[in-house]
Amino acid sequence: CSSLAIGTTTGYRLFSLSSVEQLDQVHESNEIPDVYIVERLFSSSLVVVVSHAKPQQMNVYHFKKGTEICNYSYSSNILSIRLNRQRLVVCLEESIYIHNIKDMKLLKTIMDTPPNTTGLCALSINHANSYLAYPGSASSGEISLYDGNTLKTACTIPAHDGPLAALTFNSTGSKLASASEKGTVIRVFSIPGGQKLYEFRRGMKRYVNISSLVFSMDSQFLCASSNTETVHVFKLEHLTDSRPEEPPTWSGYMGKMFQAATNYLPAQVSGMMNQDRAFATVRLNISGQRNICALSTIQKLPRLLVTTSDGHLYVYNLDPQDGGECVLIKKHSLLGSGKMEENKENNLQPPLPQSYAATVARQSTVPSTSTMPGYSEDGGALRGEVIPEHEFATGPVCLDDENEFPPVSI
Repeated sequence: CSSLAIGTTTGYRLFSLSSVEQLDQVHESNEIPDVYIVERLFSSSLVVVVSHAKPQQMNVYHFKKGTEICNYSYSSNILSIRLNRQRLVVCLEESIYIHNIKDMKLLKTIMDTPPNTTGLCALSINHANSYLAYPGSASSGEISLYDGNTLKTACTIPAHDGPLAALTFNSTGSKLASASEKGTVIRVFSIPGGQKLYEFRRGMKRYVNISSLVFSMDSQFLCASSNTETVHVFKLEHLTDSRPEEPPTWSGYMGKMFQAATNYLPAQVSGMMNQDRAFATVRLNISGQRNICALSTIQKLPRLLVTTSDGHLYVYNLDPQDGGECVLIKKHSLLGSGKMEENKENNLQPPLPQSYAATVARQSTVPSTSTMPGYSEDGGALRGEVIPEHEFATGPVCLDDENEFPPVSI
């Protein structure tokens, strides 16, 4: 969650999210029009692009050098692409292709998958746990979990009653979150076992289309955005685990009675009683648009980012202690025209009480340490373990040039 990639009618653009005030454009390409998929491998120079002009062809580029590494064509339109340091996954409507990212060789084809018209799938960013999740049924919320390293099926998770709408892994690949097309309940499962760990209720009043589901890097929070104006942030904690022994009071006695009663109720009813409400929320000034959310740490502070399909990036402060309504601190235009004027107009700092959000909202003057605006020469090496040199020593993917390595974690 340290960079942003967008596809446009003229090509694609890559941005760095190292600062709140300034949005650094790392790269812009106008060579391929109508780009609808653009996936960057962490903070490296490897980027995968698919355009409406050739929707069955995947192009892999080293954008810093301006060279094409390779391209592959498939039997039908490419619906989504996922990648980590070990695997590149191409999802079609009824099949999934798994490539070895070091040499782009095709390792496995999962044929005859249930019709997946949206290309819904998730790949763990942790190369040691390269788990792949995709719908196991077109009519129910069954999740197929596949081990991308051993190339074997891991398990099947009966996650929801209705068809799936969103899937995401946490940073270590140990948890998987899912939502159905109804969008009312979000569930979190352990990986690879598939046991249900958490269940969050987004709302019961209306069905929504959840378009984005993402964990924070520390797996403490889970963010969900939809086609409504509200973005929800849930906190992954078991209150009952850390609660001290209650004194023998009437309320404590009734609480234990209520807890015991849930064991005798139908699963749906007892599950409702154990639901957790949103820890924090964001109220967008738009609805009905597709958007993508992310939880990131920018300039050492937790931020909630929302990018909308009309080409805007909204940056909010997230209070990790008290939650509540997140404060909008910056709005960026991603489409270039009118960018400076718009940012000048959007001084989003109304008078606020001296709360957490107010005290950290303007602490955003730390300069980027990148040698090139928005580009990290170490490829994120300072943020964790790097790929050993021998892993990229041969084959078409030569990311070890100029000491550039994709990091373990973003």
